[in-house]
Amino acid sequence: MAIFAGFDLGGSGLKAGLVDGGKLLYKTQAATPPAAEGFFALVEAMWADLRKEASGPIAAAGFGLPGIFDLKTRRILQSPHTGGLDGIDIEPALMRRLGVPVRADNDANLAAYAEWRHGAGRGVENLILLTIGTGIGAGIITDGKLVRGGRGYAGEAGHMSVRPDGEACACGGTGCLETEASARAIVRRYRETAGANGPLTAEDIQGRAAAGDEAARKAIADAARYLGIGLGILINLLNPEKILLGGGVAEAGDDFLLPAAAEARRRSFPDAFRACRIERAALGNDAGLIGAAAWAAETPGRSF
Repeated sequence: MAIFAGFDLGGSGLKAGLVDGGKLLYKTQAATPPAAEGFFALVEAMWADLRKEASGPIAAAGFGLPGIFDLKTRRILQSPHTGGLDGIDIEPALMRRLGVPVRADNDANLAAYAEWRHGAGRGVENLILLTIGTGIGAGIITDGKLVRGGRGYAGEAGHMSVRPDGEACACGGTGCLETEASARAIVRRYRETAGANGPLTAEDIQGRAAAGDEAARKAIADAARYLGIGLGILINLLNPEKILLGGGVAEAGDDFLLPAAAEARRRSFPDAFRACRIERAALGNDAGLIGAAAWAAETPGRSF
């Protein structure tokens, strides 16, 4: 089978890998440069590394990019991590440097695509992936197609309002799912309740909850409740067969996932809830790489 490259741009790093039939063969990563020139130089260096590691020609490359990627202009309109890429004709710029067809899209969309094609979403036609970490990303598959909307802005489930009087969000809204159920939300609530200072992560708070810390338990329970509200909205709106939960917070286990599912049951139509399985995602941090490569593989040899 042909080899495809996947690139996944995140807040702290750019990951790149080689994929064959959904199997990740090789992976590398480096810190994300703040400016466009540094980004393109890093891509070229990683591409040279991928070509050296590949057992044959690389047919095409896919790029998962955070933020708003406009399908009409094929440009990033708003990136939360690398603002220097905003407004650039990103695909032609990358194709000039790599010399192969390039296909780009939102990073959460491509992670969902990976789970649908090669992960825990195989065998269903209607799927939602939520990645719950520092923020909350989402990708949606409906009737076997990635939902992208008229201009590519669809799927931003992390910015549904689940608490109208909640925290202000960077998107301009208040009480978004991201501000109420993410790792940052868990840390914020724990600090407010326990008066804790110093460095803290959601993983730290999960450990304290397991040890019996009531403030930690409450912070996690509150986040689970708001996640459940969001899940109920998605179940009623889209009638998915599966909702997959990924990211670091989803690794907290049943103490987080079971209360969220119970809240979703209360918030959704009984038949719609029964028709949906809520499970953990399978591909972990490699989903973005695998999805980007799979997206590039859809139409090999074509320029976009």
